[in-house]
Amino acid sequence: MRLLLLASSLTDVRPGLIFWTLVTFLLLLFVLRRTAWRPILDLVEEREKQIANSIESAKRERAEAERLLTEQKTALAQSRQETAEMMRKSQTEMEAFKEQVMAEARKRADEEMVSARKQIQEEKAKAIAEVKGVAVDLAIQAAEKLLAEKLDDAKHRQLAEQFVDQIGKGQPRA
Repeated sequence: MRLLLLASSLTDVRPGLIFWTLVTFLLLLFVLRRTAWRPILDLVEEREKQIANSIESAKRERAEAERLLTEQKTALAQSRQETAEMMRKSQTEMEAFKEQVMAEARKRADEEMVSARKQIQEEKAKAIAEVKGVAVDLAIQAAEKLLAEKLDDAKHRQLAEQFVDQIGKGQPRA
């Protein structure tokens, strides 16, 4: 039975209880409004401001990051262009240096060839003079043996040189 009474008491409408419940609710609302409502609202507003500031800060940082990224891309493209320009310039300088070295080497080779030809001509002239001298001496010795008499050396030499000169021209005298 007691259960029955309890169940019926929950569903019964009691005007005195409603009045005191309303008075308690209003009093609690007034006390909460005076003591806790303003600080709670202040905390909520502060939190809203922090969130708004964080969003604005994030937007600014994103814009700054995008600007820096654009600057870095520009700097990277510029450095690539400068690198390519330096490579091309260095290649051009290398080609010019190569041509200069080749020209100097050709010039030295030509100078050495001219010098070698000149030296060969000098050696050839010396060899011809030496051969003529030897031929003159041989001719004198041969003439001495043939004539069995000795002429003076200057006359022999003159005759031998004439003979060698004629041999060199391809017209030997009989």
